[in-house]
Amino acid sequence: MHRDDIIALFRAEGLEPHSWSNQPGHWYSEHDHPYHKVLVCVEGSITFHTVDGDVQLQPGDRLDLPPHTHHAATVGPDGVTCLEAAK
Repeated sequence: MHRDDIIALFRAEGLEPHSWSNQPGHWYSEHDHPYHKVLVCVEGSITFHTVDGDVQLQPGDRLDLPPHTHHAATVGPDGVTCLEAAK
């Protein structure tokens, strides 16, 4: 799935995504958000660590995190680029 296709899917849901990237091995400590987070991996990989287990995202994979879902994340060996929006 190409970046433009992913953006179109976000917009079809009334969401305006922003892009972010991280280098290989970058780690996000445990945190949460007051909003519903919608995230799609565009390039590379990232693993989200939740109380329900790990969720690995590859290009084209989507993750929806309800508000106040505690999570951490580890970027894969090739780095990652994602598109994300708040619902």
